[in-house]
Parts: sequence; C-alpha cells; structure tokens
Amino acid sequence: MYDVVLLTLGSERDAPGGACGSGGACCGGATAHEGDAGATANGAGTGAGATADGGATARDAADVCGTGDRHDGKAGERCDTPRVPVLACADALTARGARVETVTARSDAEIDEVLARLDAPPRPDGLTWPDPDSKIRLVVAAASDAQLRAVVRRLVRRYAPPPSRRPDDLPGNRTVPDLPPIGVLPLDPARSTTHRDLAAQLGLPRDPAAVAAAVLDGTARRLDLLRNDGGSVTLDGALIGAADDSGRPLHWRGRVEVDDAVLSNGDDPLLACAIGNAGGYARLDDVTLLGDPDPTDGRVEVAVAVPVVTRSALGRKRVRLEVRRARGRAVSVLPREGKVPFLDDGAEGELSRKRSWWTEPGAWAVWTS
Repeated sequence: MYDVVLLTLGSERDAPGGACGSGGACCGGATAHEGDAGATANGAGTGAGATADGGATARDAADVCGTGDRHDGKAGERCDTPRVPVLACADALTARGARVETVTARSDAEIDEVLARLDAPPRPDGLTWPDPDSKIRLVVAAASDAQLRAVVRRLVRRYAPPPSRRPDDLPGNRTVPDLPPIGVLPLDPARSTTHRDLAAQLGLPRDPAAVAAAVLDGTARRLDLLRNDGGSVTLDGALIGAADDSGRPLHWRGRVEVDDAVLSNGDDPLLACAIGNAGGYARLDDVTLLGDPDPTDGRVEVAVAVPVVTRSALGRKRVRLEVRRARGRAVSVLPREGKVPFLDDGAEGELSRKRSWWTEPGAWAVWTS
C-alpha cells in the first residue's frame, strides 16, 4: 500500500512573513517579485528567440489563497484554507489502508522538503531525478489553480537539469523529465459552477473520497506544461491585457509570435492576448479567443483580439473585433510601451519586457479515475 502526503499551502494568517510558493509574498500578500534567477529556455524558443528578459514582475502561484484565479480582475480576498475536504480525504485514504501524512507548507523550502520524498536513488551523473517506482503519492489540496502551480513550479525547479548537464535519456523536446503524478483535491467545490478551474476542465474528481480512490486506484494522465523564461510554469493559460475601472478593455501594443508566425508586429492596438494550454482563458466576455486548446497535444494555442475599423457604404464607422489565432511549440510577447497587466493561472503580474512560453509535452501528470 502507498504512503500518501496530503499537502496544503499555508496563508499569511498561518505564518506572518512566510512565503507560499512565491519567493517572498505570502498567500494573499501584495508583494510582486522577479522571476526565478537562472531559468532559461534550454534551447526552446520562438521565431524571435526565447531569451530570459528578467524584467516582468508577477505574483506567483500561491500569492492568493482561495481566490488565486481572478478572471474577473477583482482584488484577492483573505481566507483560511478549508480543512473539511482535507480531513475527509485523509480519512478516505486511511480507510483504504494508506498511511497518510498531512503537511502544511508555508514556504518554497517547506514545499521542497515534501517533494524530496519523491526522489529516485542518486544517478551516476549526479542529477536529482524523480522515482518512477515510488510508493509515495502526493495529493495537493488546492484552493486555486495558482496554488497547484506553486507545487508544479517547485517540481520543475527540483528536477530540471541545467543545460550544461543535459542527460542523454531526456527527451529531445523537453527540458524536464516526467514529473511525478499529483492528486488534486479542490478545496472550493463551488468554483466548478462559477468558474471552470483546471480540475473541472480536466474532469478530475472533486469529492474527497473520489480523489482518494483516484490516487490509490486510478491512472496517471500526462499533460503538457508551459515553462517560461521568467522562471515559472503555466498549467492552464495566461491572459495579457488591461481594463479600465468600468471593465472595458484598454488598448495596448506588442509583438506576438508563435513559432515563426507573427500575430501582431507591434503596430496593431490589441485588446487581449490569450495563451492557452487548457481552456481557462478561451473566452473574454462574449468573445471566443481560443478555439479548442488541448493540454495533451504538445502545442500552445495563442490568440490576439484586434479592433478593426470599417466604414459602410454610407460612410458610417464601425468597429469589429478580429481574432487572430495560431498554434505552435512556443510563443513570445514583447510589449511596445509601458507595462501590461496579465493573469497567469490566476496569478497577477505586469509584463514590461519580452516573455516567452514554450511547451513541455507530457511533462506533468494528475491522478484520475
């Protein structure tokens, strides 16, 4: 039988001054930070090249507790991590004979302590690699997609080899090995009716007992992962753009490339740019941005919304919204002026320099029934 670690991410209320997957800002905190130092594309890129820009700040992963995926643009709310689903899942696992340990991590270092249990024996080349035959299974109790991303981000930081030590057994289209599967325990089941979080999009179980069954008896479903040259990862997608106080989108300009296709050369006024691994950012109000993003097809889908002015035969001016789409392995976005706000898996940030995302096919996995 398996040993199961049921991991939750702590909040500022739990540990003042602690960091929950953010490298400096607490769950719900207001501190923005730079991307992790030393993160590179390891050879992946777009037509313009994927070089670390080091200039875009973002509140990463678990900066928001329970309201991380703020698609409505509202400010985050303070919260306490719900305990009932965690206890119910632990009871269900124990009833099946699993040995269960519940851990609350309040910093990246504490997340890393849990992930270290998934390591394989030392390799001859000295790299740290996950153990594919591990009898330890990890369940992440997540109040938002951003919290789940916090854990996957630390998995990547742990197991991605530096470019200078890339091993021969690493797939040519990847910079990380197969990451260990994760059981996902949503802490806010009601979110499935108001916003389709990643668990809902993937059809993952939400009931604690069903999550326990998937972890013990289910199969690992491998999914694509987006890495970016700011040092973080994207599980669902990103939405780049801004809105005024009344919620109306504001124009911004930027160069957007998908592999060798140019969706915007930087001269067009853009209302939004959607980057989709899954479908969380497929729509903006009543506008369909992404056609059919698939987190298992090895490609990222990208769309830009461009207002186009036309005139009727009588000379009346009309504005229609043109959506340009492309699919590929990588995308780069270069803002032309100032800072452009964005959401990435629900985490807020501002893009001021070039940022590149690239696909790691099948790099991470979830337990599903």
